[in-house]
Amino acid sequence: MEPRKSKTMADICGLALLTAGAMLLMGYHPCAEDAEIYLPGIEKLLHPELFPKFDEFFLSHARLTLFPNLIAWSLRLTHLPLAWALFLWQAVSVFLLLLACYELSTLLFTSTQARWSGVCLVAVLLTIPVAGTALYIMDQYLNPRNLAAFAAVFSVARILEKKYVRALIWIVLAALVHPLMWFFPFSLGVLLIAMERREGGWTGKNLLAPAALTLIPIAPAPSRVYEEVARMHPYFYIQNWTWYEWAGIAAPWFLFWWFARLARARRWDAGERLCRALLIYGFAYGIAALVFDLPHRFETLARLQPLRSLHLEYIILFLFIGGFAGEYILQRHAWRWFLLLLLLPLCAGMFFAQRSLFAASEHIEWPGSTPRNAWSQAFLWIRGNTPNDAVFALDPKYMGIDGEDEIGFRCLAERSRMADWVKDNGVVSMFPGLADEWWNQVQALANWRDFRLENFQALRNKYGVSWVVVQQPGIAGLECEFQNAAVKVCRVP
Repeated sequence: MEPRKSKTMADICGLALLTAGAMLLMGYHPCAEDAEIYLPGIEKLLHPELFPKFDEFFLSHARLTLFPNLIAWSLRLTHLPLAWALFLWQAVSVFLLLLACYELSTLLFTSTQARWSGVCLVAVLLTIPVAGTALYIMDQYLNPRNLAAFAAVFSVARILEKKYVRALIWIVLAALVHPLMWFFPFSLGVLLIAMERREGGWTGKNLLAPAALTLIPIAPAPSRVYEEVARMHPYFYIQNWTWYEWAGIAAPWFLFWWFARLARARRWDAGERLCRALLIYGFAYGIAALVFDLPHRFETLARLQPLRSLHLEYIILFLFIGGFAGEYILQRHAWRWFLLLLLLPLCAGMFFAQRSLFAASEHIEWPGSTPRNAWSQAFLWIRGNTPNDAVFALDPKYMGIDGEDEIGFRCLAERSRMADWVKDNGVVSMFPGLADEWWNQVQALANWRDFRLENFQALRNKYGVSWVVVQQPGIAGLECEFQNAAVKVCRVP
């Protein structure tokens, strides 16, 4: 292996350009999907008067991470508007992930084209689904997983360099921003160190049995309420995965076995050791997923989602695939063929996949721009024209309505709302203590599409609902102060 050279200005500029290209490809939707869970925690820190009711459905996550505190602190320090701060944090997260992949690639491959081929492939595939985990490598909005991702890759690179204190610092950073994702680079690091220092037959097999035994005393029996909510999340349970999602677990094992052989043939010790460690890592977490899923006794542990281990595994897998393609196939004179035959078709496929997911919204929702999405327009009007203590009710399945694009009400409107069926049940699956309150609220909204004025008044009497968002053509008897082609925003008398 050539000695790893320090990064040059050309490397940094190349990564910056690659970051811009990756964001143009993946898009940016700051209030989509899980932003509905994570973003209100930041808004509540900045403006404590917001969300006077029902804040338990996002504070349960916020209390387990320093992510909202970190973002809020950066806003107080820079005095940037929230929208711009979120955009810049997202861009920095993408850049740092690609930088981490570049640093790892310098430890794995000898040639420049192999290193950059691997990083380019990761950049193109940031929004590829990770088997059946309901995760992407990186989401189209800022969240704790995006920060944990680059910290995980940096930690692996530092472990391969035997800089264990620095690796631990990166793992601690990941733990501070995400209560689950830090454990996967930590366990891979332990495995790498064990393989490096094994003596007296101490192999990866010896590491699995003690870990498995510790699961038995901490697994509470599943309750009926937990089962009801958790079954709404099929990605928790490996038995619900489709055949191609199962293939997403097994295929990396064969690829890492093959890559280990290639690395050994070229005497790339770091690459071979990492591939062999990932074989044990992937198999161990696959067994853990079966243990958590199939025996009824361990079913409550399924919410720990051991197959989130695939997230780190996929990042490194794509780095290896791109790197070996650059090393064995491309050669120095073939970059134009690489771009034409591999990157461009992949870019086109990933771009059109993102456009289909957010068809009613701009591909990149720039900070301060007027949204094209009709639901987003209504939520922004609510933010600027209703009191901070207003309490809203919406169709509990509003995030699944065609044209809504899974835009979160709380994070964009910055107002309290009753529990929904799409995101808040995910919170309940992780925090079973919220199950009864969530169930009562969604049942109160269960027949939303048949509601009349008296039903909304009943919500006002029981839950303090003062405003509602209804689809066109609206409900007779409601006084509506905003409307567009999709929805009306109305007071409840």
